[in-house]
Amino acid sequence: MFSRRQFLVASGGMGVAALAIGVLPQFAKSSALISEAGAQEAFEVSHSDSEWRSILSDEQYEILREEGTERAYSSPLNNEHRDGTFACAGCDLPLFSSATKFDSRTGWPSFWAPLERAVATRQDRAFGMVREEVHCRRCGGHLGHVFDDGPKPTGLRYCMNGLAMKFEPSTI
Repeated sequence: MFSRRQFLVASGGMGVAALAIGVLPQFAKSSALISEAGAQEAFEVSHSDSEWRSILSDEQYEILREEGTERAYSSPLNNEHRDGTFACAGCDLPLFSSATKFDSRTGWPSFWAPLERAVATRQDRAFGMVREEVHCRRCGGHLGHVFDDGPKPTGLRYCMNGLAMKFEPSTI
């Protein structure tokens, strides 16, 4: 698992320069994100940095609050095939139905659609590429990215970090 910060340190001065000119979005110390326009996004679920650290494991904190990425094929949720719901590990908001999960062969849990009003997206220009970042609409936690190479009916692939979610099996 690596965070943007670790990648930038390994990359040397280019990462520092990118941060200095504001290319990479940064998390504020609260549950607010800084948008590309520089405005702070507020979320329904808000905690201080120390509260987030006490709620989440170190690995979950790195992904949800620092936009890290877990190692491919490391999440048990990648092999979760029961009926149920995948919820945000930060605030318990239901995000994805197991009915939309598919094997993308990428090593991360993938879905062709989120639940209604569960996630929000924004442009991510990190690492010299443009992608659509997916975050929890209630707490702002980073979940992963969405790509346009998924299956029908949407043609989308929501490629999510398993540590950013928890699975709730159906009780029926």
